[in-house]
Amino acid sequence: MTEMTDFITSSTLIAGFAIGIGVLGPAIAMGMAISRALDALSRQPEAETSIMRTLFIGLAMIESLAIYVLVIVLIILFRNPLIEYLTQ
Repeated sequence: MTEMTDFITSSTLIAGFAIGIGVLGPAIAMGMAISRALDALSRQPEAETSIMRTLFIGLAMIESLAIYVLVIVLIILFRNPLIEYLTQ
C-alpha cells in the first residue's frame, strides 16, 4: 500500500505545483492586456467601446487557459486514471 500512498502524495504535490505554474502565465498575460488597453484608451478615448469589447473578448480567451489548467488538476486529484493500474 506504500506505492499507493506515494502515488497519491506525489499527485497532490504535482497538482498544486501545476495550478501555481498554470495560472502564472494567464495572470501575466491578463496584466499585460489590461495595461495595453489602458494605454490605448489614454491615446484614443473616442475608441473606448471598441477597445473595451476587444479587451473583454481577449481576457475571456486568456482566462480559459486558467480554467483548462483547473479542470486538468481536478481530474488528477479526484479521478486519476492511473490509480486503476496501481490497484491491479
